[in-house]
Amino acid sequence: MRFLLSFILLLHGIIHFFGFLKAYNFHQFEQLTQPIARPQGLLWLLTGLLFIGAVVLYLSGVQFWYGVAMAAVVLSQFLIFRNWGDARFGTAANLLILIPALLSWQSYRFEHRYRADVQAGIERTQAIQQDLLTEEDLEHLPAPVQRYLRYAGVVGQPKVHSFRARFKAEMRGKGQDWMRMDCEQYNFFDTDERLFFLSAKVKGLPAQGYHRYQGHEASMDVRLFSLLPVAQADGAEMFIAETVTLFNDMCFLAPAALIDQRIKWETIDRQTVQAHFTNKGTTIGARLFFNDYGQLINFESFDRYDINAMRQYRFTTPLSNYKRFGNHRLASYGEATWHYPDGPFVYGKFTLKKVDYNPKHGVLGLP
Repeated sequence: MRFLLSFILLLHGIIHFFGFLKAYNFHQFEQLTQPIARPQGLLWLLTGLLFIGAVVLYLSGVQFWYGVAMAAVVLSQFLIFRNWGDARFGTAANLLILIPALLSWQSYRFEHRYRADVQAGIERTQAIQQDLLTEEDLEHLPAPVQRYLRYAGVVGQPKVHSFRARFKAEMRGKGQDWMRMDCEQYNFFDTDERLFFLSAKVKGLPAQGYHRYQGHEASMDVRLFSLLPVAQADGAEMFIAETVTLFNDMCFLAPAALIDQRIKWETIDRQTVQAHFTNKGTTIGARLFFNDYGQLINFESFDRYDINAMRQYRFTTPLSNYKRFGNHRLASYGEATWHYPDGPFVYGKFTLKKVDYNPKHGVLGLP
């Protein structure tokens, strides 16, 4: 579809040059029987250039290609009406261009709230002092958590007040096929915000989703063509569920954040700890499992809601394949599993591609 749209834009643009060539007597086309005045010929030229510009922007991945394309369609249709007898068939091409351009515009509108939330978080956290995390910051933590933070390489590095992560992921519901997606996420720990944006294909059709955990609210909004609702949720249960997810992020993606004094720890054994994390008056519990290397290998909570069923089940995220991401060692692969009465069900697979701590710039574009 990408190449088809590019071909239509290019061909439609070239055809508009014919009107310019006829108006200035550079070439006569038998198909153009009506006279074209020179001022109108310049409009044909401008329209053709706009279509060519739109295809260049589109192939370059510039999101605002749709604005140039829609301007070209408006001018083109005006010229077609002026020369209906010769050019009426161009209306079909304009429609074929206008539909994806409008969908791209809707996609931008859907992303706008995410982008605005991210930019606000970036601007708010830029002034936070970059203190280094020291061994003294670890003293109140259980021994398994201390080993994990040392293994992750956070000691001697700046304390984490925000991060940006990018994933390749696959998700599914029970009885459904896997859905591949590109994900981008920002967390801001000064106000405990989690902003998670995804782009996916649902049966070959484009979809986008925004999970937003901010203030005392949490919401999920997934839409086909960024327009038609596929999955939506909010409310108290969603906030509890996403508080578990926020704490899971701290354990998996930002180990340095585990020095947070709001976390109450209990040592179970040499490789297991119990944690209770409180945010905005909501307390959730989770059990963390480590191996002999100091790696976090699993996270378990009974407080997360399965939003589809609005019930709490045992929730685990086994982690593996530790790699270096800058100065940190993190698990690069994780799964999200519900433990239903009829057995465990893996509904999410996440491969970490990149993580940046305390980013200074906002969204530059999704994968």
